[in-house]
Amino acid sequence: MKIHAAVARAPHMPFSLERLDLEEPREGEILVRVVATGVCHTDIVMRDQHLPVPQPVVLGHEGAGIVERVGPGVAKVAPGDHVVMTFNSCGHCPSCNDHEETYCHEFFPRNFFGARADGSSGLSYEGERVHGNIFGQSSFASHALCHERNIVKVPGDADLALLGPLACGIQTGAGAVMNALKVKPGKVLAVFGMGSVGLAAVMAARVVGASRIIAVDVNETRLALAAELGATDIVNGKTSDAVAAIMALTGAGVDYAIDASGVPAVIDQCVRVLAPRGTCGIVGASPHGATLTLDLTHILSGGRRVRGIVEGDSNPDVLIPLLIDLHRQGRFPFDRLVTFYDFADINQAVEDSEKGIVLKPIVRQPAV
Repeated sequence: MKIHAAVARAPHMPFSLERLDLEEPREGEILVRVVATGVCHTDIVMRDQHLPVPQPVVLGHEGAGIVERVGPGVAKVAPGDHVVMTFNSCGHCPSCNDHEETYCHEFFPRNFFGARADGSSGLSYEGERVHGNIFGQSSFASHALCHERNIVKVPGDADLALLGPLACGIQTGAGAVMNALKVKPGKVLAVFGMGSVGLAAVMAARVVGASRIIAVDVNETRLALAAELGATDIVNGKTSDAVAAIMALTGAGVDYAIDASGVPAVIDQCVRVLAPRGTCGIVGASPHGATLTLDLTHILSGGRRVRGIVEGDSNPDVLIPLLIDLHRQGRFPFDRLVTFYDFADINQAVEDSEKGIVLKPIVRQPAV
């Protein structure tokens, strides 16, 4: 079938809006008419070749839409179902067998290599191969092929245009608090970096009952929003020493810290503010090859932990419906983070995201 898509053909260059050919769904695949897709920093990283993603390629990995057709063997969803498309996994490696799909041994091939497991793409332009299957979806398009393992059925009355970011960015921040760190009621959490991921962590910390939620950033507007969304304290790392400020607030330090910046110097601050037995979770993507130097005595003597977190350690079939329900209750207002754009304006959405003008852009397809 013919579809409309945004194609990345060169690093640092605008997407090209093109009419492509998309194959029919194969066994285990699902054809989704995309309603809207969140724009994630990882899309920009892939476009600019900071990760080894082949080009030309259709990116987009926070898609939401409606199932149009299913291939043989699909039982999870049916035509007409409303769905969110999230990260892909293999289903048979040791991590997947342990229900830890975010650490799938084939996570990079299944999400970043621009091809199905058999090496095919499903997308083309006048006979030219266009790489697809990014995060098992490539949803910067009017239609996308995804898989049973990375599709989540959502309530039919939920606002599909809003739900895409739950697939990655929002899931990552909320899941870091709820699943990976398992922040307990009454505990103290510091979150460094008030982008959409960090703000999702702040909202989730409020949901789980953290007694003190410290938001750290250098942008006063984002810090003010964090306070509205649940942060009990804000620290401007540009105008104050963040470590000294947090230690003054807490005395012994924090039980949990989350880094959503990916900056090694900031991660060091996260570790330095940990109380004895505290845990630092790293969710921000650092440049390839970035290294971190830590005070080992500080870690050893206090039984402190540092760990990476991918996609919030989430089971998307569980977490995404939960976040939708919490949003309906008014307890997880992630809609306050988003700005909508027409799909035709995707390059403006990316530019505004890169400049920090908006937190979480969502590009909407034309109404059918």
